[in-house]
Amino acid sequence: MKYSSFRTGLLVLCTVTLFFSACSSVPKGQPEVRIQRRNAHTQLEAANREADRGSYGQALDLITEARRLAFSADDASLIVLTGLSQGNILTYMGRTAEAQAFFDAALAEAERAGDTELVAVSRIYIARSRLQSGGNAAEVRDQVRRDLSLIKTSKTAIALGWTVIGLAEKELGHWDDAEKGIKNALDIHVKEKYLELAAYDWYLIASVRSVAGQYASALTALENALDYDRRMENTYGLGTDWKALGDVYTKMGNTANAETAYRRSEEIFRSI
Repeated sequence: MKYSSFRTGLLVLCTVTLFFSACSSVPKGQPEVRIQRRNAHTQLEAANREADRGSYGQALDLITEARRLAFSADDASLIVLTGLSQGNILTYMGRTAEAQAFFDAALAEAERAGDTELVAVSRIYIARSRLQSGGNAAEVRDQVRRDLSLIKTSKTAIALGWTVIGLAEKELGHWDDAEKGIKNALDIHVKEKYLELAAYDWYLIASVRSVAGQYASALTALENALDYDRRMENTYGLGTDWKALGDVYTKMGNTANAETAYRRSEEIFRSI
């Protein structure tokens, strides 16, 4: 091919003239181009942020564009991460069969790339989906613990793993272990300044405490969730937090506070 011949000729020319001119008579080499990959990362982060805020339609549009850019750059890691994110969004939308197809494709791509960490991350996403679909909680917990040992760089993936472990422990009725797992995720999210995710962690902790009958401490956890969601102006999160407050007050038999919380939740959701 002519292009290949040109590249070979240029290499020889540069080698021959290296000590004399550092190949100054031929075009300079170009730095690595990462425009599409940077844009894909930006779109991926925006999609995840919109999903965390409950804007699933917008999140789906954003992740579709992120995946287009990932494929256009033929970047295996981005193809995996955008696939996992799209599966996640579709799960939130109740489109579980489509979501599973994206999870499976992401895992296959990670295995094809030979990236052990991405394989582990993909399996954690699939494990969470299994748990949400009523899978064996003990098996999910044990698998995620094994996969966590393979993840060294992605803090958010480690946090997700601990969240799944915490939710599995909740399903098993191990309240202390459930809270411990979710708090491990919370520590990461606070340190990395993922405050919307920190709010959700407190929401999950409140859920664990409420199921365990620890209503006063559940209220405290929800106040913490509200604090983080207010700081991020996360309207969807705020509405969800107030709804949960109403549920806890109802369990406590505090009808007046429950009605107040439900009304606030309705007003917030109406504002969206």
